[in-house]
Amino acid sequence: MQSADDILARLDTLNAIGIALSHERDLPTLLERILEAAREFARADGGTLYRVEDDRLHFAVLRNHSLGYFKGGRHGEPIDFAPLPLYLPDGSGNHGMVVAHAALTGETVNIPDAYDAEGYDFSGTRAFDARTGYRSQSFLTVPMKDHDGRVIGVLQLINAKDDQGNTVAFTDADQRLVESLASQAAIALNNRRLIDQLENLFEALINLINTAIDEKSPYTGGHCERVPVLTSLLAEAAHRTEVGPLAGFRMNEADRYELKIAGLLHDCGKITTPVHVVDKATKLQTLFDRIELVDTRFEVLRRDAEIALLRGELDEDGYRDRLARLDADREAVREANIGGEFMDDARIANIRRIGAMRWRGPDGSEQSFLSADELENLCIRRGTLTEAERGIINHHIVVTIRMLEALPWPPHLRRVPEYAGGHHERMDGKGYPRGLTREQMSIPARVMGIADVFEALTAADRPYKTGKTLSESLTILGRMKLDNHVDPDLFDVFLRERVYLEYAERFLPPEQIDEIDWHRIPGVSPALAAELAAGDEARRAAKGAAAPRQGR
Repeated sequence: MQSADDILARLDTLNAIGIALSHERDLPTLLERILEAAREFARADGGTLYRVEDDRLHFAVLRNHSLGYFKGGRHGEPIDFAPLPLYLPDGSGNHGMVVAHAALTGETVNIPDAYDAEGYDFSGTRAFDARTGYRSQSFLTVPMKDHDGRVIGVLQLINAKDDQGNTVAFTDADQRLVESLASQAAIALNNRRLIDQLENLFEALINLINTAIDEKSPYTGGHCERVPVLTSLLAEAAHRTEVGPLAGFRMNEADRYELKIAGLLHDCGKITTPVHVVDKATKLQTLFDRIELVDTRFEVLRRDAEIALLRGELDEDGYRDRLARLDADREAVREANIGGEFMDDARIANIRRIGAMRWRGPDGSEQSFLSADELENLCIRRGTLTEAERGIINHHIVVTIRMLEALPWPPHLRRVPEYAGGHHERMDGKGYPRGLTREQMSIPARVMGIADVFEALTAADRPYKTGKTLSESLTILGRMKLDNHVDPDLFDVFLRERVYLEYAERFLPPEQIDEIDWHRIPGVSPALAAELAAGDEARRAAKGAAAPRQGR
């Protein structure tokens, strides 16, 4: 007979367990805690928690103190037992198995001694005991029902112990308290499942948006996939840092998930960006590359020269000189159209000279060789975008922020718009769209800024450029550090923790992963350069030592 104080103490424990279960976010850990709480609560030697799925009972967690079994959940060994069927091959309920009976009927089964029980098949239990030397005696099997009364799991405890450690039957008080615990646990488990389902749906919708962007432009789909990965790698590296300005930066699982979602959504505004701007591979490209039209004009001028020769208006030398000049001009326009090299003043002046040449159009009228729009595009100094088109591209971040800030984010995701909307800001306040300074930005937002830049530098799937090598990319990133474009502390972590290398080995082809002379990378201190060089040498030595063994 339990005293009133003992019962009150166990009720307080039950209440505390319910509160703890409601706060657990990780499903495997939640399942583990449910069984452990029930086992300790009822002073049981062991127990198993089953989940009901697809008309079967799946082993989720299994514990046995005497035998040292610790399986399932977050921290146990994997469970390789086959699920138990709720129905027999003829379609009838599997009521001979006590856990299946509890799941099918929704009723608790309390058995003082399995060896004396009638109506249930404990042959498997007897075989287990014979094999292990264990004595399975008292069983308490409790169905776990959600708020709709649907059985979503079964909690089975085995061998209750008294104060002297003897195996006894589970009391009525034990049964009522475990049933209360099972009810609270079922609600917590169902809530966790619903949250997981909502998160899965949410991420599926995000992937749907990224797929839509990918369908518009295959050149941005990989970016939407890789930036979140690189963001996570750098954030984890900063989390591990124990020295320097970032030593106090730490993340929990909720922070990690929030940053993951921000990474997945950081370019969602590109869904509104016109395809012909995103995919503009050359300066003259719109729906097609207009260089072909310019080539046609050069052909017209060549034929005009041939006609002038036939009419006696040009001699042979003049004819050859004109063709050579036209070929040189055509090559100059073609090179300018690629947008691969910086256009200096001399090259721009040459393009303007070509643009001012005259030719007769299809209607017979004389006109400038290049239209004003063609001239503007061919004179772009760097890249393939005009200022107006660059403004269209840059506007995607404004749309991203506007879209994300319009969503009713729950508290644990409220910083997603900030993180996702800050990856084009600069540490000196010269970025866009808000012109934030380093002090006005959170560390995760600064992390995403570096991830976005480095992915873009190394990406080989852009229509307007080839992927840069590691040494080229880190050289540019180092200059950006010195120019106060990216966070200097995160830049150092990016190198010291070899984040760039981990990312490269996952996503870059071997030809882009080149040797790096750290003393020539801008923004790297002599001490860090020496540390990185020593690490590279150690890895090369380790690979060299491993090579002969791999060949045996």
